[in-house]
Amino acid sequence: MNDSRTVLTDTEQRIWLEAFHLEGGEPDEPWSIDKWTIRGGPGDGIDVIDIDNGCLSVSVLPTRGMGLWKARCDDLSLGWDSPVRRPVHPSLVQTADAGGIGWLGGFNELLARCGLASHGAPGVDHVSDAKGVATEVPVTLHGRIANLPAHKVEVGTDSDGRLWVRGEIDETMLFGPCLHLASTFATHPGSNRISLHDRITNLSGREAEFEVLYHTNIGRPLLGPGARLVAPARRVIPRNQHAADDIRQFDVFASPDVDYVEQCYFLELQSDDADRTLVVLHDAGGQRGLALEYAIHPLPCFTLWKNTMADADGYVAGIEPSTDYPNPREFERANGRVPTLAPGASWDAHIDFVALTTPEEVNESVARVKSLLGETSTRLVEMPLPNLCPAD
Repeated sequence: MNDSRTVLTDTEQRIWLEAFHLEGGEPDEPWSIDKWTIRGGPGDGIDVIDIDNGCLSVSVLPTRGMGLWKARCDDLSLGWDSPVRRPVHPSLVQTADAGGIGWLGGFNELLARCGLASHGAPGVDHVSDAKGVATEVPVTLHGRIANLPAHKVEVGTDSDGRLWVRGEIDETMLFGPCLHLASTFATHPGSNRISLHDRITNLSGREAEFEVLYHTNIGRPLLGPGARLVAPARRVIPRNQHAADDIRQFDVFASPDVDYVEQCYFLELQSDDADRTLVVLHDAGGQRGLALEYAIHPLPCFTLWKNTMADADGYVAGIEPSTDYPNPREFERANGRVPTLAPGASWDAHIDFVALTTPEEVNESVARVKSLLGETSTRLVEMPLPNLCPAD
């Protein structure tokens, strides 16, 4: 395979390809890259890029912040059944609706990136200008990036067989954050792994705060009664008293319950000598699962979101690495967790999403998680901690 690169979108060069197809590989291991555009319904105008490596296929949405819509590995579907049944064009998502949670009106991806200037709960922040004058700024749920289209999109292949799609997005405004995201999804023919590399750059002449959370959402068939999260957690902290009531079962999922109220837990994870950690969500029988492998240093925080309400209402679990916790930005800043970038500086993160389609793969990944903990035992904190959990 030779290196190749095709520009699908470049607004500065007036390039936009409505459709694109590339294929190759051996007869027993074919691969393809397809670009198409949704027509009709709330997703009208959303570009979709499908990468199929012969084992794993994924659908990337450049129009929706380079989110990962869905994936399939062999016969295992990855994603969830959101009440938002299909992708929604960003122009139709009113993030300020319903007290700042309008972001949920477009939420149905396997991976929805949250940020870049803020993520987490809606509320009010106070931002100071260069002279220290503070202004009250409303902050909506999970920020803007998931509803911003990429202005440049490329796909390609490398000589080592790597298949990739790359998108660039600006989250900018006058007198506000000026952040650039360059995001690449990549895989190899026959692999059960899709790798994400994100680089965020501060385009401003001033130091800038940023927050990023990788909202990875798992529903059926992996999620079901008895499904389990396996993570090398040194400590587990409930987000509120409601979550604290079930701290002993934080890692086990229940049957759908129409009266269920979401619960969140903050996990402090152990890494290896190379700064890598691993979390696994597998089904009740340990037959299949999904693993996330990544470096702790750029993503030191991790949230488990349990939302096992009725299937029709969004039966789902979120496994969410992040720069800081999904609390109001003002609270996270006060506790010293909001990272900053100097003018022109960049931040990088790399996450591998690994589909586990056999009991052997699940067992191997679970054993790796346990090896990360070693002799360390997981401490379950019985109540919310004031420096991690704002009062309800």
